[in-house]
This record gives sequence, C-alpha cells and structure tokens, in this order.
Amino acid sequence: MFKKILIANRGEIALRVIRAAREMGIQSVAVHSTADSDAMHVRMADEAVCIGPPSGTESYLSIPAIISACEISGAEAIHPGYGFLSENAGFVQIIEDHGLKFIGPTAEHIRVMGDKITAIETMKKLGVPCVPGSGGGVQTLEDAYKFGDEIGYPVIIKATAGGGGKGMKVAGSREEMKSAFQTARAEGKANFGNDEVYIEKYLTTPRHIEIQVFGDGKGRAVHLGERDCSLQRRHQKVFEEAPGPAIDAETRARIGKICADAVADIDYAGAGTIEFLYENGEFYFIEMNTRLQVEHPVTEAIFGVDLVREQIKVAAGEDMSFQQEDLQVNGHAIEVRINAEKLPNFTPCPGKITQYHAPGGLGVRMDSALYDGYSIPPYYDSLVGKLIVHAPDRPAALARLHRALGELIVDGIDTTTPLFHALLAEEDVQTGNYNIHWLEKWLEENT
Repeated sequence: MFKKILIANRGEIALRVIRAAREMGIQSVAVHSTADSDAMHVRMADEAVCIGPPSGTESYLSIPAIISACEISGAEAIHPGYGFLSENAGFVQIIEDHGLKFIGPTAEHIRVMGDKITAIETMKKLGVPCVPGSGGGVQTLEDAYKFGDEIGYPVIIKATAGGGGKGMKVAGSREEMKSAFQTARAEGKANFGNDEVYIEKYLTTPRHIEIQVFGDGKGRAVHLGERDCSLQRRHQKVFEEAPGPAIDAETRARIGKICADAVADIDYAGAGTIEFLYENGEFYFIEMNTRLQVEHPVTEAIFGVDLVREQIKVAAGEDMSFQQEDLQVNGHAIEVRINAEKLPNFTPCPGKITQYHAPGGLGVRMDSALYDGYSIPPYYDSLVGKLIVHAPDRPAALARLHRALGELIVDGIDTTTPLFHALLAEEDVQTGNYNIHWLEKWLEENT
C-alpha cells in the first residue's frame, strides 16, 4: 500500500480523497494555486505544495508543476479527482514515465474513451448498445446531409473531443443541418482544438442514466447500479439520484452486466461510468467517463462502499473489497449540487462566506470545502458543495432532502439552493416523471 499520495485537485473532491487516505493510514499531499493558499484542502492535508498562480492553466493543469510537487513531497501516487487532468492520457503517461502511480485507469483506456468516435466503436465491439449514427467522423456538409437523411431527423452533431455540452448542436430538419454542422465544428475547434464531428439520432424525451462500473485491471469487474442524472441545465447535471426511478431490478441487472462485462474484457482498472440515454426501454451509449464522478456519493450511499478507498486499493495492486453478489441496493439516495451562482441566470457569484452551517442528522452528508470567512476565488468552477441524502425509499429521501436544504446556511454569496426548494414542490420531481429536457423547459416557464 502507498505511504503518501498527492491529490492533483482542489475543493470538495480534494477533501474527499484526503479523508479516505487518512482512514487508510496514508499521508496526503495537497497542491494549490496562490489563490487557494487558505483553502480547506490545504489546511486538512498532511502537506501542501504551491504549484502556481491563480489561473488553472498555470497551476492545476500544469503537469510539470504537479510532477515537481510529487518529487518535493515524496508522494508515490497521484489521485486526480474529477475535472482538470483527471482524463488526460498524456498526464497519466508522464506519471508512469516518472515511476509514479496514477490512481485510475491506464493512459490507453483514457485515450480510447476520450475520443467519442473511438469510444463508440469500442463499445459496439464489446456489446454495449449505442445510438444510431454516422459511426465515425463526418468531414463534409454533403456527408452530413447524407447521414441525416439515412438516420432521420432530428439529429445531433457532436464534436468528437467535446464535453460539458460544448460542440453539440441539434438539427431538427435538413434545412437546419448546415448551421448546426458548421457551429458544432467551430465550437469543437475553439474549445478542444479539434473540429471533427459525428452525427447521431437525437432522442426527443430520453432520460440520462449512467452505470457505475469498477474493475481491478486483471479482468474482473462489477457494476454498482445506475444513477439518474436527467435533471440538467445546458447539459450540466444539477440533481442526481440512485437508484433511478424509471429502472427496475431486472433492467438494472441486465444493463449492469453488459457494462461490467465490457470493462472486464478490456482489463479496466478503477472507477468508471458508462453513460446512456434511455428511452422507451432502450439504452443508447453516450460516453464513458474514466474517473470518479461528481455524483459518486449517491452510489456509495445505497451500496455502503467507499469508491475512493477502492480506487486507491486497486491502484496499489490489491483486490477489490467486494464481488458482484455482495452489492445489494439499500434504500434511495439523492444529491443536489450547490453552486455559487445567482439565480435566475446562474451567474457565477464568488465572494466571502460570512456564515456557513452544514445540515446534519441521519442520512445526511455534505461534501463541501466551505467555512466561515472563506473567500471563494473567481477562477474555478462554481460548485461549492454537494448535499447528499439517503433514506429507506424515494419519498423518504425527498422529505429528508427538503429538511436538509432548510438547515443549510451559506451567507455572503448567492447559491442555487432556492432552485432545489422550488423543484421539490413540483409534482413531476416528486413522482420522478422527468427527462433531460424537463428542467430547461421548467426554467423557461418559471424564470
């Protein structure tokens, strides 16, 4: 087992990893920009190394600075958290070249799944159901028209290197194809340095269902059920729950086995998430995230496992703590993302926290790096906390979430907390009757 690991991240996910390491008797090394010198992850780690100025490009995305921090501190392994360099295959290769261990999958697995077209081709070969589409990059507008006519409108044009909703445009008809195709290519080039796009059938009322998988890198893998992440704004998740209200035990076992078998076949190591659109009883693969997800706590809640602990164990060459038959769903869990944003326009709202109180009680977990007097810097993502509740069933979980939101105090800045109070009053949310378009339509009607 490792004696010391470095966390190449910040905020609540850095704290999450530090806590798991401490319980395992492993020392932790925090890295931070000058803007984060007083951040909670810096305070809680056993050691801290400043790696650059406020800009993420010059600090948390600086591979030389992070490798240097490992050399300075003597850390043996690096946990990437999520975001930043967590799915950068080049980073993983450099880590390995320096005799360090990456707590996650191999560079090759990250590379394959990081390219949307290659990922789709790989998943098809592994027996994972995929959305009807071009099956590869579409280079010309003439080819785009051809595939649109074959697949049938509406279609969605996606940048192959895209993510976070960037480089994605819908064409509802042949007449809309030219504009959508050109815009998707331009966004892909501007945001990812790659203007290649592919085309898929656009599903009109799907849910976003993702399957949590975990492999040991030795040909064994399990699934830990699904999460429903359909409540989204601009392709960004805001409300996640497990198990999904639209998935029964038989369906869960069927799609879960397909996913577990797929990652076992490629000797995948660590945590991963296979994301689907789900409509009319059918699953359609979107992408695979080769890292820990923001919403991993809901899975931990219903299965009683520590996914970060398991990541560290597998990276150190140890076996997983569980087998498929050990994993039984227990109750229902919901997570809401508390962002430092001003409603109704979701404008980023950094600033000083004048008062912070985390909710508590049975089945309540608050993952946050906030504290009284902390100044949220304006340079990074606006997520400041994740409120997770766990209860015996979905109605009880909703009631617990309502109670916990009422206890949460974050003064000094605006947050998205009022959004969740409003959503919990909606019948569709209470019954779980929503899809990936529901929230944006609701926001149009209510703001």
